[in-house]
Amino acid sequence: MIVQKYIEQKLEQGAVHITLIDPSRQVPEAACRLAETAQDVGSDLIFVGGSSGVTQHALTETAEAVKQRISIPVLFFPTGTESVCLNLDAFLFLSLLNSRNAQFVSGTQSKLSSVLSRLEVEVISVGYIMIEPGMKLGEIGEADLIARDNFWQAIGYALTAQYMGMSYVYLEAGNGAAQPVPAGMIRAVKRELQIPLIVGGGIRTAIDARRVRQAGADIVVTGTVIETAGYRERLRSILSALKE
Repeated sequence: MIVQKYIEQKLEQGAVHITLIDPSRQVPEAACRLAETAQDVGSDLIFVGGSSGVTQHALTETAEAVKQRISIPVLFFPTGTESVCLNLDAFLFLSLLNSRNAQFVSGTQSKLSSVLSRLEVEVISVGYIMIEPGMKLGEIGEADLIARDNFWQAIGYALTAQYMGMSYVYLEAGNGAAQPVPAGMIRAVKRELQIPLIVGGGIRTAIDARRVRQAGADIVVTGTVIETAGYRERLRSILSALKE
């Protein structure tokens, strides 16, 4: 399966939803159940990653277990950890454009690129932009967070990603953020872009999902919504709002 082509085909049908599973938050068997539920209710892809505390062992076990149990693509979502998984359907090649540390912009990526090439791993390039509050991801990535009302700065970074030839722009409020990226910022960025826009962080309800989608997000990522009781119905309502 060529994941990039799969995503393009899904985007032709409407909004795409991605479920993010953090291996540090549950054992592999529980992660499998979450992934199966996500697939059952209509999620289009799974990201595995998202925490600085995940060990290589936990990441590998979770990734392998999830991959065996579902048919939708599973991608590795890298973080500020040394743990890496290269045996999934694709590798999300993130460049944190507003990091103060060059390692998160291109340094770490340069150390992996030759390995990815030799293993013929599918790589999907993404310009990753941290928006306030950023949460733990912003802290790990040493990001100069973009203020929620600074639309022009967000546009500048988004266009930088596009002009550098990246396939997607990803606006991230942070895993566990109290609110998603502001609708006005999403709308402003989307007006300027010619590549798909991913939005994640703080999207917990159908209302959040609908607002983000209507503002212009092509791809919506949710994570913590699946980590509490009753997550199946909440996730189902989010998917309904996105796909309506």
